[in-house]
Amino acid sequence: MASKTFLIALVVVSIVVASAMATEHLVGDDQGWKLKFDYNAWAESKEFHVGDKLTVFKYKEGVHNVYRADLTAFQNCAPGANVEPLTTGNDVIELKSPGKKWYFCGINNHCDQGMKVAVNVLSSSPGSSAAFGISPSKFVAMMVAAFSMFLIIIA
Repeated sequence: MASKTFLIALVVVSIVVASAMATEHLVGDDQGWKLKFDYNAWAESKEFHVGDKLTVFKYKEGVHNVYRADLTAFQNCAPGANVEPLTTGNDVIELKSPGKKWYFCGINNHCDQGMKVAVNVLSSSPGSSAAFGISPSKFVAMMVAAFSMFLIIIA
């Protein structure tokens, strides 16, 4: 009975660990999303991967916003057609695919004043678990959970 309880606990811990593996990046760290901050330096100091979250674009609602952009919109500080800004002041963006991603504030001339950030989202090499949208460490945690469940079933 004790071994079954241990295995159940192992499953629960593995599931919790697996769900917590993605990195959450607070944009601007403790400074948040604001004017007069070097977001280029901030982004260069981080490593972003598929499955991570830009958590959170934190700002006072109504004072700023966040537009997702392509390179041209980012460079011109002009949102593309039919692009709606994020406006909650607590905006979360999941990084779902590798490549360069661009974001900027569309309020007044905030973008022209440097309130924009570009991040390069990395993925692991083809064939790895990250190629399926999960990190290697999350994959291991999920495998431990699956193996533990298998042991519970056959016990």
